[in-house]
Amino acid sequence: MLTVNNLSVQFGKRILFDEVNTTFTQGNCYGVIGANGAGKSTFLKILAGDFDPTSGNVFLEPGKRMSVLNQNHNMFDEHTVLETVMMGNKTLFAVKKEMDEIYMKPDFSDKDSDRVGELQVVFEEMNGWNADSDAAAMLSNLGISEEYHYTMMGDLDGKLKVRVLLAQALFGNPDVLIMDEPTNDLDFETIAWLENFLANYDNTVIVVSHDRHFLDAVCTHISDIDFGKINHYSGNYTFWYESSQLAARQRAQQNKKAEEKKAELEEFIRRFSANVAKSKQATSRKKMIEKLKVDEIKPSSRRYPAIIFDQEREAGDQILNISGLAASVEGEVLFRNVDLNMAKGDKIVLFSKDSRATSAFYEIINGNQAADAGKFDWGITTTQAYLPVDNHSFFDNDLTLVDWLRQWAKTEEERDEVYIRGFLGKMIFSGEEALKTARVLSGGEKVRCMLSRMMMQRANILMLDEPTNHLDLESITAFNNSLKNFKGSVIFTTHDHEFAQTVGNRVVELTPSGVIDRYMTFDDYFEDEKIQELRKKMYS
Repeated sequence: MLTVNNLSVQFGKRILFDEVNTTFTQGNCYGVIGANGAGKSTFLKILAGDFDPTSGNVFLEPGKRMSVLNQNHNMFDEHTVLETVMMGNKTLFAVKKEMDEIYMKPDFSDKDSDRVGELQVVFEEMNGWNADSDAAAMLSNLGISEEYHYTMMGDLDGKLKVRVLLAQALFGNPDVLIMDEPTNDLDFETIAWLENFLANYDNTVIVVSHDRHFLDAVCTHISDIDFGKINHYSGNYTFWYESSQLAARQRAQQNKKAEEKKAELEEFIRRFSANVAKSKQATSRKKMIEKLKVDEIKPSSRRYPAIIFDQEREAGDQILNISGLAASVEGEVLFRNVDLNMAKGDKIVLFSKDSRATSAFYEIINGNQAADAGKFDWGITTTQAYLPVDNHSFFDNDLTLVDWLRQWAKTEEERDEVYIRGFLGKMIFSGEEALKTARVLSGGEKVRCMLSRMMMQRANILMLDEPTNHLDLESITAFNNSLKNFKGSVIFTTHDHEFAQTVGNRVVELTPSGVIDRYMTFDDYFEDEKIQELRKKMYS
């Protein structure tokens, strides 16, 4: 279907890809993973023809159509929403446009009539007469109501544009679908629809995403970029991660017999296959798990940060009490009538359709913003650590990372440079990286620094507003595992489904009409029909 031959990419002395040869076949969904800077987005651009490699080529089977999720959100501002979606099938749209132009001619001739007849045959073969209704249905599935279908793209807000461009990429059943971070700016309901759509998609999908739940739901293969090469592994992200960790442990077990290692790997495959067969996401295209071979499982060279949250002291039974809390922005109610009693051991998924609501909530309970009404009280034995969604103010200085982290040291030992360098090394800031200045850090590096700060605070209450933003999969996975093991209490907001499902034991949703508060998992919350009916009423 899609073949990469002897592909190399070099920037100066840096080699990004070194003679890569690989094939993407029909019916499979490939999740492309790799450390930050490994070249994931560059690789997708090469496949799409938007970036020329140093050498080598990409070959798409003749007669096959490729569609790419557009990253330029302003490219179609002069077109209507419906028209933008249909432009996803360039050939079909070109035929339609030519027919429309001929019909508009004031001097319509016999020659024009013959040309229209030819175009109509092609249009019908492409199912063009259903194009408008198909595009409208795709938009509706992605939460774009009919009232917007003839709106100009330039008049839409950013989040709606993202959905329209996603509909454009999916439109017309492309043979190869390429998507870079398709879940960005989508809500959980829309992501769930996309997961189900792609899990049952018969053609080839190649996707880069930091959303592990999404990768688990849609991927038949993981394509790992490492050391300038790309290797395909059967299974989804969780299988790749767990199997690579198992293989790494086995490699360290020098005295273990080869037969015992093989038996352990085979048992792992059987267990994983059984879990997949039982899952609601299981489809016929995921049965490839059963065909896995032990020799496909390799240890990963990935580095995972050591994220470990300890408490300086354990909190008592009184954690946080909130009464009648309300907040608004320029007269628009974000939330009101919030009554909440946080108990010891709670790990609350704080959720809202409006991200301004959750961010305002955190700012209020951290004393950084005044509420419109209500009050809150922290228990006297609690200590809090907060990761805001906007961390810019923390890095508006020229301190080295060593000096930056020293600001939150509590003891003489923690102020020592050797101690801080060791701490930073565990967070993958080794050697000279520890002397970077705060101002030049990337988004992911800033979040890792903020997590280091929180670890040094040793608080018993953690508050996290979109903590996985900018993090790579390795950091997200380590962070997720750390919060599952944390003995204190947590309030967190995230668009990472896996994070919400595996860490949270309680869901609190802020709405303009009040609060919905349930002790249950995130999945159970969204699968409960009564709660979903209540949610509709609370937002209406």
